Amino acid sequence: MNKYLCGVDIGGTKCAIALVDQDGKMLDKISTCAHVDRGEDEMIKFIADQIKILFKRNNLQQSDVEGIGIGCAGHIRFKDGVIITTSNLKGFKNYPLRATMQQYFEIPVIVDNDANAQAFGDFMFGAGKGYNDMVFLTISTGIGAGLVLNKKMYRGVTGTAGEFGHTIVEAHSDLTCSCGNKGCLMAHACGMALPYLFQKKLNEGKKTKLRMPPNFDVSKISGQYLKKGLEMDDPLSKEIISDSAYYVGLGIYNIFQTLNTPLVVLGGGLTNWGDFYLDKIKATFYELARDMIFDPMEIVISKIGADAGVIGAAALTLE
Repeated sequence: MNKYLCGVDIGGTKCAIALVDQDGKMLDKISTCAHVDRGEDEMIKFIADQIKILFKRNNLQQSDVEGIGIGCAGHIRFKDGVIITTSNLKGFKNYPLRATMQQYFEIPVIVDNDANAQAFGDFMFGAGKGYNDMVFLTISTGIGAGLVLNKKMYRGVTGTAGEFGHTIVEAHSDLTCSCGNKGCLMAHACGMALPYLFQKKLNEGKKTKLRMPPNFDVSKISGQYLKKGLEMDDPLSKEIISDSAYYVGLGIYNIFQTLNTPLVVLGGGLTNWGDFYLDKIKATFYELARDMIFDPMEIVISKIGADAGVIGAAALTLE
């Protein structure tokens, strides 16, 4: 009998834990926000307890499960499962996540960056099936990427390969990224940048159809808010989405020149902007690449969807 897979997606506001079969089908899931504001060791014990609850309610012993894969935002030293640093969780600097979780289980625990987990999930179960090489680019609160080369995850010497969100796309930009540098792709095209970009365009005199009361908090501007603007044909929302798409297209062009993979899969919350967004990304890429494309290169949306993080984490146990 094929064993089940367990995936854990640890985010700054939500933690998802799921049981997945070896075809990538989710069988059961726990979502919780109760991990937030706990100390490092306390949080890991809490998550371990939730995993055991999930096993128990599905009548599973640890021996019925292949392993536990954990995806976590931040820089992860894969070889020993240490979080080098993460902006999503308080503390967790040089924290031995894998070793701490492993003490609660007899089955293997694997820890990786969340973008790597999503990449491997799409490679195994989604848009990447049938390909040897692909790049997964997640565009959400931040921007990250996972690289699958010759059917294997490529992580680099430390485990932090694929941080395309921190590649410079605007050398003289006035936008500062969370890493401290100016002009990163992330600073121009991720969810964290949207409030700044919205306010900047208002300051430039741009008009919006979106209802904004006098005390409106611009820091609440989100991808979902701009999607409403897109549906209303709001010129300001469309301009921000178009600008963001331009920089993502530019980033994909850099990926194309660096790795020349036949497939780039896009995931993350901002892909919910739909065809308007995707078409602009593709148009920018093809305008830059022109006749340098000798073989087909596909840019597609992830097929796994909202559960890509936790399904991808589970997939790590099959690597």
